Amino acid sequence: MTEPVAAPSRADARRNRALVLTAARSAFAERGMDVPLGEIARRAGVGAGTVYRHFPSKEALFEAAVVDRIRLFVDTARELADVPDPGPVFFRFLASVVRLTARNKALCDALEAGGEERFGASAGLIREFAQALDVLLTRAQEADDVRRDVDIADVRALLLACLSMERRRGAGAVPGRGVALLSDSLRPGPHVTKLPVAEQQKVQKDRNRRHVRNETGCAACGTPVSAARTGRPARYCGGACRQKAHRERARGRGASEAGRRPSGDG
Repeated sequence: MTEPVAAPSRADARRNRALVLTAARSAFAERGMDVPLGEIARRAGVGAGTVYRHFPSKEALFEAAVVDRIRLFVDTARELADVPDPGPVFFRFLASVVRLTARNKALCDALEAGGEERFGASAGLIREFAQALDVLLTRAQEADDVRRDVDIADVRALLLACLSMERRRGAGAVPGRGVALLSDSLRPGPHVTKLPVAEQQKVQKDRNRRHVRNETGCAACGTPVSAARTGRPARYCGGACRQKAHRERARGRGASEAGRRPSGDG
């Protein structure tokens, strides 16, 4: 007679749940909702049945993986609601949300979902996050640090665009550029979002290199001549070389004509 398999102890169940949740946080952060549950089970070192025993659906597991971070955003926003400098605090809070979210696909997906019911309790938290952020926005507007013609829907749309920009930026992109553009777009009055000094110098060096590559040699003396931005490219480095070339062409035409003249011996 086969011995019955003993049910896992509570300690084993807690350990397996912790393993699944840790693996889920990592996998969802990398791939968002696209990651299959089988991949999460593999990372956790457990069977698919163990995953389903603790989390009946992918949405439930996703919710458990992101709920702590979203709760942190909500609680932080609420704690900042009565600060004496609401404008700077509002922009610092946005910057911290972008910094903590941009490299986490799960959080990006959750914020983009905007409180869809399929995400369960985390959907309610996302709505709470929007409400807490709206309070920070209103106080910053009352302090004239944020333009009055934007609302929370605008801020959320700009926040998502900023997250997308930060996630997709190439290796040579400036870190935090999206946050700077987001912040300047919300401030009252016209703004130009300047690059940091080191990046400005890098851009100028790149322009100088392109400038050198586009140079041609003077047709008279060979001195490098910068390519023209518009019109025909310059052939000479200056008036002296232009006159010199003109005289040489004139002498060449004279010599050619002399060579074609009939001799007087005929």
